[in-house]
Order: sequence, then structure tokens, then C-alpha cells
Amino acid sequence: MPEFARSLEPTRRRAAETRALDIVLATAALILASPLIAASWLLAWLSSAGPGLFRQERLGRGAQPFTMLKLRTMRVNCDDAEHRAYVAQMLRGEQAARSRRGLYKLGADRRITPAGAFLRKTSLDELPQLFNVLRGQMSLVGPRPVLPWEAEMFRPADALRFAVRPGITGLWQVSGRNRLSMRQALDLDADYVRRYSVRLYLGILLRTVPTMLKGEAS
Repeated sequence: MPEFARSLEPTRRRAAETRALDIVLATAALILASPLIAASWLLAWLSSAGPGLFRQERLGRGAQPFTMLKLRTMRVNCDDAEHRAYVAQMLRGEQAARSRRGLYKLGADRRITPAGAFLRKTSLDELPQLFNVLRGQMSLVGPRPVLPWEAEMFRPADALRFAVRPGITGLWQVSGRNRLSMRQALDLDADYVRRYSVRLYLGILLRTVPTMLKGEAS
């Protein structure tokens, strides 16, 4: 991580405060949501051949790799070449096509199962990431945990997002999510690091709930 990004890392006090909140809130969420997680896992497992739980390498704080957990929403062994090309187009700053709903995403992604579409729309597929939070690999709030091949196409200024732990939710999710281009999302990630505070952390958590209830997570 570049030195300018290190210089903007949160103070130890603020980092300790949000880490304490992560542990308390993630533990409570896991206890309360355990039946829902089990039911969602069963739905993912029954949706198509393959495991209910999906593991994928992402980059965390300091751009260090970790294994992120999600419920599987796609069919196994699918070709992601079209998705990679679409993301690369946005990261190059080129105008990308939107879906009929005005979203920056592939209009008809045949990799996603019907059950997976529901899990994504409700964000239930992300509940296993609470375990990543307890392990200290993620935070409840932070930049989106990116794939290594995505990070290879980032601008130098985008390294700022690696100064904090990635989050289950974040500023870009409550500011439009897939209605924003990837460049806009990266700018919001950097803005979150610059404004990092417990107040902003809690504010994003509160804004996440109505966003999920409205089904804006897809």
C-alpha cells in the first residue's frame, strides 16, 4: 500500500472503537440471524448442483488476500469472461451499458440461479461474511472487498481504500450501489476512508436497513 494511503489510516482509537462495534454487533447478528442463515444456505444448496457456501479470495486491509464467505448464487464452473470484460470496461473509464433497470450490471447474467437472484436482491447471500468480520478480515462497514484481478486495474489513488478493512456494507451501497459505475463506487470508497469516524460508520449501518428492505441490493 502506498505511503500516502498509510498516512490516512484511521487513528488507533477510532479503529479500536469500530472494531469493538464490529465484534458486538456481528456476534448479535449471528445469534439472531442463525435460523435465517441456515434456511438461506439450504435454499442455495438446493438451487443447483454445488455447495451452499461459496468461498472466494478477496483483498482486505493493506491489500492482503483473505477468503471471503458468501452463499452461492451462481451455477458452478461458469465462464466469467463476459463479466470480467464488463468490469474492465468500467475501470478503464469507458461508458458501460446499463440494464433495463438502469443498473451497471449485466442485463441477463445466466450464471445466477433463480434462488441466487433472490438471495442477492435481499442481500441474504452476504450473511456468512459476519464470520469474516469476527475473524478481523472485514468490518460491518467499509469499502467493497475487491477481487485481485480488479485491483490490478485500479488507479494509484484507489489504493486509499485499502487503508481500512473492507465492509459488508459501505458508502457506495447506500448511495446507489449498482446504479453507480465502478469508478464512482471507488471514489466513494476513498471518501469513506477520508471521513472515517464512528458516526459515519453508524450512519451507514442505519441507512443500510431501509436499502435492504426496499430491495435495492440487487
